[in-house]
Amino acid sequence: MANPKIDFLYLNENDMIEAGVTDMAGCVDAMEEMFRLLKMGDFRMGGAGNNSHGVMMVFPEESPFPNMPLDGPDRRFMAMPAYLGGQFDMVGMKWYGSNTANREKELPRSILMLTLNDKDTGAPLAYMSANILSAYRTGAIPGVGVRHLAREESRVVGIVGPGVMSKTAFDAFMAVRPGIERVKVKGRGEKSIRSFIDYVKGKYPSVTAIEVVDSIAEAVRDADIVCVATSSPTGDVSKYPYIEEEWIKPGAVICCPAAGRFDDDFILNRARNVADYVGLYEAWAEEMPYPAYHTVPIPAVHCMDLIADGRMGKHQLQDLGDIITGKLPARGSDDETIIYSVGGMPIEDVAWGTTVYRNALKKGIGTTLNLWEKPFLA
Repeated sequence: MANPKIDFLYLNENDMIEAGVTDMAGCVDAMEEMFRLLKMGDFRMGGAGNNSHGVMMVFPEESPFPNMPLDGPDRRFMAMPAYLGGQFDMVGMKWYGSNTANREKELPRSILMLTLNDKDTGAPLAYMSANILSAYRTGAIPGVGVRHLAREESRVVGIVGPGVMSKTAFDAFMAVRPGIERVKVKGRGEKSIRSFIDYVKGKYPSVTAIEVVDSIAEAVRDADIVCVATSSPTGDVSKYPYIEEEWIKPGAVICCPAAGRFDDDFILNRARNVADYVGLYEAWAEEMPYPAYHTVPIPAVHCMDLIADGRMGKHQLQDLGDIITGKLPARGSDDETIIYSVGGMPIEDVAWGTTVYRNALKKGIGTTLNLWEKPFLA
């Protein structure tokens, strides 16, 4: 019998925590399964090729309309729709507004929400706070890469940019390489550095050495795993965090979930370049003005520009999904140096959001809201 009534579950931030959104080991596993489904093709995202990061709205530098917001650092709105099949079998969309000036109001730079929908009717199933969810799925993606790419005996981590992204990435590193015992931290301000140190000390007593360093070079030297996650203005490539080949320990994995810059000779001739999903970077190359690296500062985007220039072969940018599924080897040698680019995709939010939503249903967490008892215009 037809039942036109629609209820959905609302999960605030505390509900999300109670439902397990901070379970990093579980999140890493969910992201790995997401990568398998992605490689199989059991997914959809936005754009003509179903690979788009999302649809972004930005504001003008000047406007004749007094109420229209003006452009500013990281000021934008974005809708990120996706479907992910397999055990998730869910449609959803992450929506966020971002403005660096939020920090003056003691707010996060970005404020995010995730909606999950019935795949057939489009009816809402859940509406949830997504800041922590997004932070954990973002950190888990470097963790999946480290699980497959980093040497088992990895002990030293270098952190460039000790913000939220590096905290959750470090959680993921510890989940997959629990033998990590030393961390080197390069940050811009005492507050973020101290916050990161306190975070690591509070969660990981097995990490016996935490060292604050003054340069990117010091953070990178001798590190088995490096996470580069600084907030950098786009456009001027010279201002992106630069890592010189000579600093990198043979066999290290350099995780870049944000801006990163390397010498072209190193990228083309000696580094192994791995992307979380090559299709995402192909979509950026189509959607962004050339060179796309001026707009999206992730190293794999620069690889796409090099491919467009005819300087780099497509085979030189590899897909993590091919490594996870065994199509490509995890490592060519112990000394192989890997640049791992992380772009972020809405199927990640759908995967972890669906997991947390189902946990909430089992545990009776959240608030049930009513959309309608019967649609007025049906």
